Amino acid sequence: MSKIGCRYGTHRVLAPANTLPQPAQRLDNSMELYDNEMLIEVSTLNIDSASYTQIKKACNGDAEAMKSMILSIVSERGKMQNPVTGSGGMLIGTVKAIGPNFNNPTKVKVGDQIATLVSLSLTPLRIDKIKNLQPDSDQVDIEGEAILFESGLFAVLPNDIPEKLALAVLDVAGAPAQVARLVKEGDTVCILGGGGKSGVLCCYQAMKNVGPKGKVIVVEYSKENAQRIIDLNLATDVIVADATNVMDVYKRVMELTDNKGVDVTINNVNVPSTEMSSILITKNHGVVYFFSMATSFTKAALGAEGVGKDITLIMGNGYAEGHAELTLDIIRESKEIRELFEKLYV
Repeated sequence: MSKIGCRYGTHRVLAPANTLPQPAQRLDNSMELYDNEMLIEVSTLNIDSASYTQIKKACNGDAEAMKSMILSIVSERGKMQNPVTGSGGMLIGTVKAIGPNFNNPTKVKVGDQIATLVSLSLTPLRIDKIKNLQPDSDQVDIEGEAILFESGLFAVLPNDIPEKLALAVLDVAGAPAQVARLVKEGDTVCILGGGGKSGVLCCYQAMKNVGPKGKVIVVEYSKENAQRIIDLNLATDVIVADATNVMDVYKRVMELTDNKGVDVTINNVNVPSTEMSSILITKNHGVVYFFSMATSFTKAALGAEGVGKDITLIMGNGYAEGHAELTLDIIRESKEIRELFEKLYV
């Protein structure tokens, strides 16, 4: 008879007591199934950009050292939660077993391939072996198993999109879905870090929403990624700049907006200290959406107050209703983005 588990996974928390799996320091990653859990045979982890960037930097880009760090984190915490960034990522794998009381409205079956849509920072994980890690790709092939709680979101992988491409885009599905909600026709939008994976998807959705009378400005550190946005016609204006250089970004965005600023700012940058660049370029009563896991709530909230900005600050919730379908549809709609991502991730 299966052991009875909590819908939110508190039965897996080892320390500290009385908390949920995400903020917990340590989870029980034994793979004995509770009644309301799903067991997944994992094939690939997609470690989030902020976390992977930090690991790569700490290991000087050495693949073996990066493997050791990831194995050490999972061994210590029972989950893939970077102790510096606090973030995780997501995974793809094959359903191995389903508890009798697992909430299963989609009728997923043993043998189905799925992508989890909840963070690795709350997912019990055991890694037996890292099969492949490339420092320039945040997708890490492993042998191992993971547990999905009853409350955990997931998507059955589509037949028309390769699994690694689906993993890449589903990892950041919350970002373009929030753009779809926040950006209106005629808006002026700025996307910081617009040339990366989440940035490209956000640019596509923003251009779609603003229409011919709107404007989409991209701020991108990498000249190569900036050129990618220009070539794909995913913005009306592209600025090559360091998003941590607040006043440079501010001056250049103001020049493009007749000193009015932007209605909506989307921050996808994977390094710290870009909060004030996002805040200063946004109009009063505008919105800043921080999708970046390198964001400091304290810096953003107190920084906005300090410069007298009455704006709405939204911390990136990776989940939005319909986010998986919306993001996969971008890949289906845009041949150019699909070809780019297939080159990068498949």
